[in-house]
Amino acid sequence: MNARFADDSEQIDRRTSRSICDAVGERLQQNLRPEPRLTSHLQHLVDELRKRDREGNSHN
Repeated sequence: MNARFADDSEQIDRRTSRSICDAVGERLQQNLRPEPRLTSHLQHLVDELRKRDREGNSHN
């Protein structure tokens, strides 16, 4: 690590730090939103595929 970086860094106050944390948190919430749920028809099809996979694996 470069020790000079620590010597040249500027301190930020608590208010600035809080603002940065809030902005990062808001951005993360926007980018990491949960995926929307499947429609009931698609969910039914996925469930049916899982059921058939389980049945197929039990016959092996």
